[in-house]
Amino acid sequence: MEGDNLSCIKYLMFIFNFFIFLGGASLLGLGVWVLVDPTGFREIIATTPLLFMGAYLVLAMGGMLFLLGFLGCCGAIRENKCLLVFFFMFILVIFLAELSAAILAFLFRENLSKDFFAKEVKRHYHGENSTEVFSSTWNSIMITFGCCGVNGPEDFDDALRFRALHPYDAVPEACCQREVQSRAGKIISRGDCLLGRENYQNRQGCYSVILNSVEPYVYLAGALAIGVLAIELLSMVFAMCLFRGIQ
Repeated sequence: MEGDNLSCIKYLMFIFNFFIFLGGASLLGLGVWVLVDPTGFREIIATTPLLFMGAYLVLAMGGMLFLLGFLGCCGAIRENKCLLVFFFMFILVIFLAELSAAILAFLFRENLSKDFFAKEVKRHYHGENSTEVFSSTWNSIMITFGCCGVNGPEDFDDALRFRALHPYDAVPEACCQREVQSRAGKIISRGDCLLGRENYQNRQGCYSVILNSVEPYVYLAGALAIGVLAIELLSMVFAMCLFRGIQ
C-alpha cells in the first residue's frame, strides 16, 4: 500500500509540475510580448520605473517557472532526492517572490490610476511631431485606439509643454478622426479637428478604451496567478512527501 501511495504522489507531483511548466511558458510568452510589442507598450512601461521593473519580473518568473517545472517533472519520475530538495528550495523562493510581487502590486495600484496618467500627459506630452519617447508613444496609442488624451480632449487644455509648442491647436493631430484608424489612415479634416470642432475629433479618453480592451484579460491573469500559487504550494507538499517516501 505504501508503494501505491508513493506511486500516486509521484504522478501527482509530475502532473502539478507539468502545469507549472505550462504556467511558466505562458508568463515567459507574456513578458516577451510586452517587451517587443510594436504598438508601443514597451515605451509605456519604460516611462514608469515600477511598470518597467514589473515587466522584467514577469519575464524572469516565467523563465524560472519554466525551468522549475521541467526539473520537478524529472525529479518526480526519477525519484531523485537531490533533485527533489533542490526543487523544493527553488520553488519556495519563487513562491515567496511571487507573493511579494502580488503584495507590491496591490500597494502601488494607485500608480496605474487615471489621475496618474493624466498628470503625466499634462506634464510631459510635447505634440505630434516630437521624437521624444513619451510623446511618440502616446501618439501611437491615440491613433491605434482612436482615442484622445487620458480622460478626453480636455486633457490638453492645460498640458504645459503642448500648449507652449502648439498654442493655437485645440488637440494634437493624433486625436483627429481618420478614414482608417491607423497611422497610414488619412485625416478626415485636419483643420477642423485642430480648431476644436468635435465632429472631427476622437472624443473618448484612452484610459477607458484601453481598460475595456484589457479588462477581460486582467481577470484571467488574476485567476491564473492564484492557480499557479496553489499549484506551487501543492507541488512543495508532494515533493516533501515523495522525498520522505523514497528509501
